[in-house]
Amino acid sequence: MADATDVPLAATHVRSRLDGAIRLLAAPLHEPFAAVGTLIYAAFVLIALLADVIAPHDPLEILFRPDGTLARSEPAGWEHPLGTTNLGRDIFSQLIVGTRAALVVGLTAAVVVALVGTVVGLVSGYFGGWIDAVLMRLTDVALGIPFLPFVILIAGLLGPRTSNVILGIALLLWPNTARVIRSQVLTVRERAFVEAARVTGASNGRIMFVHVAPNILPLSFLYGSIAVGWAILTEASIAFLGFGPSDRVSWGYMLQDAYASQALSRGDYNWFVPPGVCIVLVVVAGFFISRGYEEILFPKLKD
Repeated sequence: MADATDVPLAATHVRSRLDGAIRLLAAPLHEPFAAVGTLIYAAFVLIALLADVIAPHDPLEILFRPDGTLARSEPAGWEHPLGTTNLGRDIFSQLIVGTRAALVVGLTAAVVVALVGTVVGLVSGYFGGWIDAVLMRLTDVALGIPFLPFVILIAGLLGPRTSNVILGIALLLWPNTARVIRSQVLTVRERAFVEAARVTGASNGRIMFVHVAPNILPLSFLYGSIAVGWAILTEASIAFLGFGPSDRVSWGYMLQDAYASQALSRGDYNWFVPPGVCIVLVVVAGFFISRGYEEILFPKLKD
């Protein structure tokens, strides 16, 4: 049984763990991989916030030359930095505005995935028993469902809206987070500060979310950063296949439009290469952040 000195132990540990979690969340300032990934994300976020200022035209506006003819397939120049599409739409404006759509999907899905995965893993690992068995079997079912076909099915049944794409991504992307969080909670729940919290009469909810959660917060952030890239890549795939919203420009929309217009056969690389590069950069940024945090959370990986 814990003695009197164990009573303040839980509160002291919570403060120390929260301080440690904050330091880990600020780790991109010190770890090269995570720093590069964070800078890439920061650049795209800034572009998305200033998209209306940076984009010279409406991305869906059909443009005309001074003589009244359609400005189709214009080469890159001062007025159109990346040229125009075969319908006379400014490619640069589409690329800039598409950044906003990509980040809305990526960041929203990442928050939902991290939140659901963390809560499921936390509850499963802390309570164990039949609760753990039910939640882990549910996780197994989610892992067994093909990811992209499921998101396509959701978009097809509920409509080609951004919210439905996010819903489909969130429903299947949380299990890996939940499994890792659960394994960490199984270890944390046996530590002395958790027993001290029980001695003081803390409820299960308080122990889970106040005493245990700070220990697994960095892992939640790690898997959330991975989910950003996966979500943006999935949204681009859905839009490219024609299941995304037709009235909202995204990088996947640009690739689908370029493919349908046979841009590759005409050599219009300025149309489909930039959105492809942006998608690659976002996915790589998520990998860099996750790689950096892996080295911080699991230093033995460096050996």
